[in-house]
Amino acid sequence: MSTPAASWTGHPQGSRAYRRILVCLFFSGLATFAQLYSTQAVLPDIATEYRVTAATSALTVSAATLGMAASVLIWAAVADRYGRVPTMIASLVLATLCGFLGLLAPAIWTLIIARALEGAALGGVPGIAVAYLSEELDHRHIASAAAIFVSGNSVGGLAGRVIAGSMSGFTGSWRLGVLTVVTVCALSTAAFIVLVPKAKGFVPLRRRSAAELPTTTAWQRVLENLRDPGQMALYLQGFMFMGSFVAVYNYLGFRLTHAPYNLPIELVSLLFVTFFIGTVTSPFAGRAAERFGRLPVLLSAAGIMAVGALITLNGPVWIIWGGLLIFTAGFFAAHSICSGWVGVRHQTGRAQASSLYNLFYYTGSSLLGWFAGYWFRVGAWPGVVLLVLLCTAVAALTARTVLRRS
Repeated sequence: MSTPAASWTGHPQGSRAYRRILVCLFFSGLATFAQLYSTQAVLPDIATEYRVTAATSALTVSAATLGMAASVLIWAAVADRYGRVPTMIASLVLATLCGFLGLLAPAIWTLIIARALEGAALGGVPGIAVAYLSEELDHRHIASAAAIFVSGNSVGGLAGRVIAGSMSGFTGSWRLGVLTVVTVCALSTAAFIVLVPKAKGFVPLRRRSAAELPTTTAWQRVLENLRDPGQMALYLQGFMFMGSFVAVYNYLGFRLTHAPYNLPIELVSLLFVTFFIGTVTSPFAGRAAERFGRLPVLLSAAGIMAVGALITLNGPVWIIWGGLLIFTAGFFAAHSICSGWVGVRHQTGRAQASSLYNLFYYTGSSLLGWFAGYWFRVGAWPGVVLLVLLCTAVAALTARTVLRRS
């Protein structure tokens, strides 16, 4: 939903407020995505402790992302009524509390439920943050700003995985590894609360006069987005790309901690440093989109993901790492384009548009991230790669067919 103040054009690129918004959203991304994926690096340890299969242990990741997917539209409605910034603060504080409580889970299903609640609490950040960017910054620079925000998210995802995996390996307890992550997220939440500027591009519904209230309800704005073929094509991109991404990272640890590699968990967790490539490819993709157009960059990113996945089929660890690096670079480029594109296609219902993208994005993460476990059990690593290739092909074909017309 756009601001009633039609004269507001957004903070210009390079201004103090512009930089401050990007810094505080970096901390929100760190607090969100470090918690969301904190168990992914220690899935083999969780499977061993609870004596469950790889697919069941992966539910600790899928439950969190599914909880986020289920809650994003609710959080969007809250943000419309009470404001973007207060909603993001409430989301981060609740999620951090759930993160601490989840460490007390005595059984696998208790842990899965706690992770689902943690993910539901985190649903108030990703979609609302993109809407906040779209409303607060000069529209000419939304693509590059959204790309910088996504690169901050990649650092959060990296930190959660590497910290949890490393601390688990050093201490012999995955719980201490995840505890360290949640503590870092609590500090990041505090930094966000201190740094985030007051919103100028949006007035919450509860502060508007009757004449300023929108003529449509939140659910009508949801339906408006769902009826748009272009938006639906972008939502499908998020579903397929994120599902592929989580599938690769969920089961690569199982591949490398077992024969013939038999690598320790702390060493396997270092593969997640490939997330740093997202801090490069996301802003690069944003600049390339401004110059060449979003669709060519998106299709190129899908191709890069497919090539990287194929390279991981090779045996030596250094080649697997190289393929993972290429695959990750393509993913973050694709995600930065899609998330920014969704936020600017609709002048009204922005919170709903961004939240729907996150709904499909994290549903893909949950369903495909779990479903890939069966492909891994039946077809080993080539089975996972085949699933990834099918997903990227469907995404690219849909984008080329629908988004070119849109």
